[in-house]
Amino acid sequence: MIQRAGVYANEDFAGAEFWFRCVPVTQNFRSAVMVEEDGLHAVLLILRSAIVVKHQRLVERRFGRRKQVVALTGTNARSTLNRNLTMDLFEEIVHMRKAGLRGALATIVHTNGSIPSYESSRMLVREDGSIAGTIGGGCVEADVWAAAREVMSKETPRKMVFQLNNEASYDNGLICGGTLEVFVEPILPQPLAYIFGGGHISMALAKSASAAGFGIVVIDDREQFANKERFPMAQELYTSYADAFARIQPNASSYLVIVTRGHRDDMRVLAWAVRTAARYVGMIGSKRKVLSVYQALEKEGYAPEEFARVFAPMGLEIGALSPEEIAISIAAELVAVRRNTLGAQHKKIQHERREAIASGATTQG
Repeated sequence: MIQRAGVYANEDFAGAEFWFRCVPVTQNFRSAVMVEEDGLHAVLLILRSAIVVKHQRLVERRFGRRKQVVALTGTNARSTLNRNLTMDLFEEIVHMRKAGLRGALATIVHTNGSIPSYESSRMLVREDGSIAGTIGGGCVEADVWAAAREVMSKETPRKMVFQLNNEASYDNGLICGGTLEVFVEPILPQPLAYIFGGGHISMALAKSASAAGFGIVVIDDREQFANKERFPMAQELYTSYADAFARIQPNASSYLVIVTRGHRDDMRVLAWAVRTAARYVGMIGSKRKVLSVYQALEKEGYAPEEFARVFAPMGLEIGALSPEEIAISIAAELVAVRRNTLGAQHKKIQHERREAIASGATTQG
């Protein structure tokens, strides 16, 4: 069908450039989503070089402003198109990571035969399911989109191989025949450890977590504890809990660590943290102290089930005693949660064991 029309996908292109905001993009006879910018957008239309002049005149009549139309053929066309799309996608990736958002990038790494796109084509799938770029559309793109969602969730890459047959029904009417390999990799922002409290354990934890790749944010209502001298690696410092609660918006890359100087502040921070979308919420303290905080919050209307996600007492069971050792056990737990590690020995109180622990604590008291 394509060959009979005298147009060969990826062989003959003409590119036209204009200054306006929203543009349709035709790529390999499929639409592509471009990242909107304030500057120059590229309109790439598939056509033979022989009609470039005619196309330019049509564009002039429609938009009233002339810009240079450059004829591109063969390898140069593929290279230019891929470079423009790649720049847009990578700019979007940088924006997403700065905003703390996850995504997945699908790249065609190998092709053989007639396929609906070209090697090194890319498609970015955002956390909300929206996409930018394209790898050819149709069933292949739909399957890759579904895989990208799983890659985001598991935070592990995946390689997909498609054997395209010659039936139009496989790819939305575009007749293909060949092999297509797609590599899907997670796009993850830097995990942020929000450390509530600026004491000795917090200082040691900031060093350990920073070395493990976590960004550090410290919150303490005492300026002599939350400062750059004590926490030179901190990206942000807060000296007001209320200000931190108002400005911090935890997401799946946020790890909330509660190590304040007393029960009252621990309870205040936990009351806020447990109802956020943070990946991790942990609180230091003995099992008896943890239970007393839970019970106090339950009297204020919190459901017991809300504390099932809390790691308290936090840290892994490594026999830690000193502030530095305790910090290492907490940092290890952050890594275990980040990497979805199974079988790690957490110190947290299991929801189903709360009553037995409470009874034992009462008897001892």
